[in-house]
Amino acid sequence: MGIISIGSGCSANNESFLLGRQGVEMKMFVKRLRKDLPVSLPQYMTEGASGMDLFASLENDVTLESGERRLIPTGVAVAIPVGFEGQVRPRSGLAIQKGIGVVNGPGTIDSDYRGEIGVLLINFGKEPFTIRHGERIAQIVISQVFRATLEEVDDLPSTQRQGGGFGHTGI
Repeated sequence: MGIISIGSGCSANNESFLLGRQGVEMKMFVKRLRKDLPVSLPQYMTEGASGMDLFASLENDVTLESGERRLIPTGVAVAIPVGFEGQVRPRSGLAIQKGIGVVNGPGTIDSDYRGEIGVLLINFGKEPFTIRHGERIAQIVISQVFRATLEEVDDLPSTQRQGGGFGHTGI
């Protein structure tokens, strides 16, 4: 494997990338926030997984009634390198089996955020759903982002589509 390092020394602002079997791997710092309530760190559950599962960090069980939403803590904070974001997404198994989703999915964790990762879950199902400490509740995908430089113009370049949207190509 090759290593690409950006910057010098070892600090939370230093970014390290490894060229691994599944593509580019990046070092990311993670901090457990509650030593008295240990929870698993985010982790890839299979070798080819794009997202790391996030785990609930709860002192007591939380039951979501049908249609209810709650912010569920994970007990961890991360330092995402500049130029990247964390996208918090629902877990497909919870969605299909229990109707559990992420309200603002995907939720964005910016590279300068250092607080606890919280997951805004919603119960779209018909039955109450109970979340227990240590259960997998969502996943986080680390993605590269680009910052746009805006230029105000009087007219936009034309396209075949123009302003067509919301079903303009049919159902």
